Amino acid sequence: MAERLKIVKDDPWLEPVEGELEYRRKLYLDALKEIEEASESIADYADGYLYFGFQRDEEAHGWWFREWLPGAWEVFLFGDFNGWERRSLPLARGADGVWSIFLYDGDWGRGLKHGSLYKILVHGENGWHERIPAYARRVVQDDATKNFTAQFWNPEPFDWTGDCFDIGNLPTLYIYESHVGMAVEQERVGSYAEFARDVLPRIKRAGYNTVQLMGVAEHPYYGSFGYHVSSFFAPSSRFGTPEELKALIRSAHALDLAVVMDLVHAHYVKNLNEGLNGLDGTDCQYSPSGEEGYQPYWDSKLFDYGKPQVRHFLLSNIKYWLDEFRFDGFRFDGVTSMIYRHHGYTEFDSRGKYFGPDVNRAALTYLTLANTLVHEVRPSAVTIAEDVSGMPGMCIPVGDGGVGFDYRLGMAVPDFWIRMLKDVPDEDWNIWDIWNILTDRLPVVRTVAYAESHDQAMVGDQTIAFRLMDKEMYTGMACGVRNIVVERGIALHKMIRLVTIALGGQAYLNFMGNEFGHPEWIDFPREGNGWSYRYARRQWSLADDAGLRYAQLGLFDRDMLDMVERNGIMRSGYAYNHLMDTAAKTMVFSHGCVLFVFNWHPSLSIADYIVPVPEAGRYRIILSTDDLRYGGQGRNDRSVAHFSFPVTDDEGVTRHYIKVYNICRTAVVYKIIR
Repeated sequence: MAERLKIVKDDPWLEPVEGELEYRRKLYLDALKEIEEASESIADYADGYLYFGFQRDEEAHGWWFREWLPGAWEVFLFGDFNGWERRSLPLARGADGVWSIFLYDGDWGRGLKHGSLYKILVHGENGWHERIPAYARRVVQDDATKNFTAQFWNPEPFDWTGDCFDIGNLPTLYIYESHVGMAVEQERVGSYAEFARDVLPRIKRAGYNTVQLMGVAEHPYYGSFGYHVSSFFAPSSRFGTPEELKALIRSAHALDLAVVMDLVHAHYVKNLNEGLNGLDGTDCQYSPSGEEGYQPYWDSKLFDYGKPQVRHFLLSNIKYWLDEFRFDGFRFDGVTSMIYRHHGYTEFDSRGKYFGPDVNRAALTYLTLANTLVHEVRPSAVTIAEDVSGMPGMCIPVGDGGVGFDYRLGMAVPDFWIRMLKDVPDEDWNIWDIWNILTDRLPVVRTVAYAESHDQAMVGDQTIAFRLMDKEMYTGMACGVRNIVVERGIALHKMIRLVTIALGGQAYLNFMGNEFGHPEWIDFPREGNGWSYRYARRQWSLADDAGLRYAQLGLFDRDMLDMVERNGIMRSGYAYNHLMDTAAKTMVFSHGCVLFVFNWHPSLSIADYIVPVPEAGRYRIILSTDDLRYGGQGRNDRSVAHFSFPVTDDEGVTRHYIKVYNICRTAVVYKIIR
């Protein structure tokens, strides 16, 4: 009898679906065996980017060009190197639908230069179409026509000398979710070079150690935030060259910052002029045929994860970003959409929802292969799953029967905060609800905690700061101005972040600018706003102005991260709950000898409030949201030492307590002084 999967042994709730988990494991092992029979390892298998597209053959003195187009009838290569003659360079069809042509240096290859523009002409069921090859490593847009064209890219090898950064040396990830284009203050698109020069040092000073880059792979519509990818192997040219992206990553590593890529393998743009849709003339090359290949909620195309050539394409894409650009890991976007045929649009209220016919087993197999590949190519690289469903096994090691992600995003937490701020008056906030949502996770599932990300900042939603303060942010953020709306807003802004990082997981994420309460929303240039960049930028000057509350919020965020890291808060497991006083809306918990006291009450402050402590001793304040420098009212005296005193109950149990000034809408962190 085969040994039971560890995932089942560790979680009796999964025993009724053990057979399904075993079958999923078999699908993965069968796929891996097929891969290893074709190549020595999955890492070798994922070298598609070294075979397709333009590849140099020094022995033959020329360039091979290859493209997988199984449904095509005729294929031609053309570009400025052959005078844009569309049918002078036909490709020959080979095995498995791979088309190829060799450009000899003494013939057509003579005109092929670094920077040459090119396309392929494909004749198939859908007619004749000029297309961009799937493996194109650079795609540029013509300013006049707005059309995209592939560009032959053959620069000198990038100099990675001295780059020896290892994300595995970071004990805790503090992630700064970033978008290069909107990281400038001017109303325009920012560049990789500007981000490296101006924003990376800012991230470092702010206390974050990991940069998560959005919108890296080329996408035709800027306003898609990079989630409708057209060219999976081409860094977006609107931000600069591939070498400038590599320089950004090298600069980040020099600052001991990891760089994680927001990887979009859940779908692709449906455009025919760009991208993969109908590339070989059929609707089923990269996608399932018909409606099964369409994502109606995102108006995009889905991948056919069960097709070996599609898996090869996607796995090669992963290795490409790891090897060529030295990314330190990936945040896999849209995992929920991938693993369910309903794309997550249901209530996950029963075990059957995770193991029924709506589950896309092929997608789970692909994701398991993807995690196997990432950790074989770069053992310390990090993978993060954006899965709102809570699929069991998502963050369980592959060897134990899981999918193998290192972390999941705690997506229920930002939804909770928005719901509380939007629908529940302060006086009705339930502190048990706060505690439960932030601690509702399995101990073996590492979670990225966050109060808000880019999702909550988009038009149609609001950031926490904007939801709290709204129009008062335009007139009431000067330090000398006392505005009751702003006072409440900055107090809760700090408390929400502190309780989230203290209780919510093993890593922490923030979207750029939200740490200092960036005003307004994000709205990319579009027809509806007159193609304006006004809301697609970051006003860093607000955080740099010592006369504004934004600077105070930014300072608090930095000191919060410093306190959390110095005391290993996110590495210490679940917090210990000492007290939940619902009448005073006060919650008291600890991580080791660090004590957190949160008073969520809008008006009730209590002198000499008695709170339990983890052990006897002398406690001092190490962080208070009420400090003047953080925009508070300065009602805590940091110089005061709080000496514990014992109390023995009727059952003879002795506990230790301290007395504190429990201030409304304030969180205070105490630490024992040895």
